[in-house]
Amino acid sequence: MNTKIKKFIPADGLAGLKENFRSDVISGFIVFLLALPLSLGIAKASEFPPIMGLLTAIIGGIVVSFFMGSRLTIKGPAAGLIVIVAGAVAEFGQGDNALGWKLALGAMVVAGVIQILFGVFKLGKLADFFPLSAIHGMLAAIGIIIIAKQIPILLNDDPTLAKGKGPIQLLMNIPNFIMNLDPKASFIGIVSLAVMMGWPYIKNKTIKMIPAPLVVLLFAIPCELFMHFKETEPAYALVKIGSLIDNININASFAGISQTGLFIKFVIMFALVGSLESLLTVKAIDLMDPFKRKSDMNKDLIAVGIGNTIAAFLGGLPMISEVARSSSNVNNGGVTRWANFFHGFFILIFVLLATPILELIPNAALAAMLISVGVKLAHPKEFVHTFKIGKEQLAIFLVTIFFTLFEDLLIGIAAGMVLKMIIHLINGTPISSFFKAPTLVSFEGNNYLVEIDKAAIFSNYLGVKRKLDAIPPGFNVTIDLKKTKLVDHSVMENLEHFKHDYESNDNSSVTIIGLENHKPLSDHPLSGRKNK
Repeated sequence: MNTKIKKFIPADGLAGLKENFRSDVISGFIVFLLALPLSLGIAKASEFPPIMGLLTAIIGGIVVSFFMGSRLTIKGPAAGLIVIVAGAVAEFGQGDNALGWKLALGAMVVAGVIQILFGVFKLGKLADFFPLSAIHGMLAAIGIIIIAKQIPILLNDDPTLAKGKGPIQLLMNIPNFIMNLDPKASFIGIVSLAVMMGWPYIKNKTIKMIPAPLVVLLFAIPCELFMHFKETEPAYALVKIGSLIDNININASFAGISQTGLFIKFVIMFALVGSLESLLTVKAIDLMDPFKRKSDMNKDLIAVGIGNTIAAFLGGLPMISEVARSSSNVNNGGVTRWANFFHGFFILIFVLLATPILELIPNAALAAMLISVGVKLAHPKEFVHTFKIGKEQLAIFLVTIFFTLFEDLLIGIAAGMVLKMIIHLINGTPISSFFKAPTLVSFEGNNYLVEIDKAAIFSNYLGVKRKLDAIPPGFNVTIDLKKTKLVDHSVMENLEHFKHDYESNDNSSVTIIGLENHKPLSDHPLSGRKNK
């Protein structure tokens, strides 16, 4: 039996505020510097008033902190939802962005309520149902779309050149955008992009603590003033912010329900993709938590749903647990939920006292920030990493990207899942085990034995997970896979997550056996395994 020294666990609530005040204030301030320009850029790229990105970050920090089930995640608008939000505005508004914004908000309110219900009905395990290669393919496609849409803004081209074009058309028109670029704005945009892309490679830890978006602003705003943008550049070169107080209202309209199919489509997209991205972030940040705390996924979904419902009523963007800001919070010493609170608090103070400064930001600088986010989502290393896991995983990844780019996110994810099921059939998975894996749990002394039969794949893992989660901490757990014909990559990775979480408890161990006669589908340690 494992014996572990009990680790110090930081207090939560008001006791946590008192105990970790300095650490959380400092981390919250650093995350605020990162979140401020990104929230503006995400809102603008989503065809929302830029100030509404800040409203969402404020609500995500000041309100959601009191309900969330994770201690270290930062709630706010996310680049991963830009494609859905901008699509909703365009399809609902049919050329009238103000109308499209208000009708999109109505769908977002309903989606927020659905997220609350996801949490109430314990659907925080939702992320485990979808194949990881399809999820990563969806995110890579979102990255490609963000890059395509932001390139003309980086070069400060006339917006009419890009209007009505899809991502593939935009990428094919890059030579045209370059021919029509604005030299002043393009200089700011390209230097800003170089800063965003090069900043992670800086080795000096003190300098690296400064968020790259802040460095971009410290470069772009003085450049804009020196070049006299207001006097010499077209109006679309600069961000238009407006007053937060003047813009807050009950902006959501439910008239879009009359377009039933469209309304349902975007409700599903907002609720499903937003929840998936949030849950994946929470899982990733739990692995980074130095105190090995485990988040309550269901409680966190309820909190995000509450935040999204409030934000949508008032005109804000949808929020998620955002991975880059959350990672920054961990790396800068955030300890409790109060770091998220302070990040929202500092944004509120800045908006109330210093909005005129924000109106000096060139749109090209914001585009550079978003392109860098898109590059991270669709980086070539994502393709290489997926290929290393297995050729079949790369096929699912690429099919998801293809259908997302040429159709939409829902069709992209569905296509990826269908292909994965076809591959499982080819690899010998019985149809009867697609949604149910016979799982026997036995107990003797301090030992639990979990025997899985037929196949352990993404679509039947929730049943397995239910039985694993029912095992109390403090025991030796053995998971036996010898009777399975196939164990897919998603299950291999989820079992590793279970092992990590369970072994963070005192006197707890997990051993996975029975794969001796299974052939790995690649050299990756978590690749799928097929019984010989």
